[in-house]
This record gives sequence, C-alpha cells and structure tokens, in this order.
Amino acid sequence: MTQKELYNELNYVNHSREKRAYYAQLVINTPELMPHVLDILFKVNDPISNRAGWLLEFVCKTDITMLFPYIDIFTEKMHTVYQDSALRPVAKICEYLSLSYYKKKDPLTRKHIKLLHKERITEAGFDWLITEQKVAVKAYTLTTLFLIGTEIDWIHPELKRIMEDDYHKGSSAYKARCRHMFEALRKFEKRV
Repeated sequence: MTQKELYNELNYVNHSREKRAYYAQLVINTPELMPHVLDILFKVNDPISNRAGWLLEFVCKTDITMLFPYIDIFTEKMHTVYQDSALRPVAKICEYLSLSYYKKKDPLTRKHIKLLHKERITEAGFDWLITEQKVAVKAYTLTTLFLIGTEIDWIHPELKRIMEDDYHKGSSAYKARCRHMFEALRKFEKRV
C-alpha cells in the first residue's frame, strides 16, 4: 500500500474502536506502512493527520516496539503537532513509552529509548503543560513527566510547581490527576 492509498484509507478511520483496531492491525501486519503513518501524522495542518494519530496510538497500544525504528523521527517532530485530536494520541504514546520504560522496565524499550528521546519528550511535555491544552493531553503528560523525573532530578520540582500554579484553574479531571501526581511525588520523595 502506498502513502497515497493509506491516506485515502484514513478517511474511513473514525473514533470507533473497531475502525481504529482494524487499521492498527493492518499496520502491524504490514510494518512498512509505519513511515507513511508518521509522514501523515506530521502533516500537521491536514485534518487527516488526526486520524493517523488515532491509528498510531492504537498501533503503539498493541505493540509499542513498532515505533522503535522511528523513535528518532517521532520524538524530533512530535512538538509540531498542535491539533487537539492529533496531540492527544501523541501525548498518550509518550505515556505508553514512559510506562514501558519505567514501570514495566521492558528490555527492548530500554534499549531503544535514549536520553535524547527522553529530553525531547520532556521538552514537549512541559510545553503542553504550560500552554492551553485539553485535560487528556495534560493528564498523560503528568504521568510521563513524573516517570521520567524518577531518573532526571530537575523534572519533579518543575512538575510540582506547574501543578501547584495551575491547580486552582484546572478542571475537576485535571485536579484529580494532580492529586494523584502529588501523592506519587510524595511517595517517591520518601523513598529517595
């Protein structure tokens, strides 16, 4: 399947779990489609890029290793994504990566995710936290930055400051995630 054919197929991808799962499985079964998915995702002004984001999120949820050959491209360009419906899956993928690296301690993830990738994810994450973004993007980012901050010591103080500054103006969902993160930070500080 060419990039043009995939682009046309993405017109049929919607929010339904069935459609996203179907096309994610298509990509998993045809790994040579991954560069096309990323190319379309990073056409950030194109409305179809959102659908590539939904598809990529489902691919990564099923098999995060599919992203590893393209981790340089993903982390280099992810900060360019700005449409809400494309940014949410990008933030979710960053959370998948950090959970795989820090919680599951997956050997393949640890082999492929380098300091440069973590730095790029951290930089984009802080940008998302201090700009007007939807709650889901911020919630996924809080988890991602908390986990990376277990290794990179300057992150937790900055994360805590941002949560404290934004807590009073956040939605109830944002406040709930912040309370969870404050508790996680407290427990982590006790251990170290």
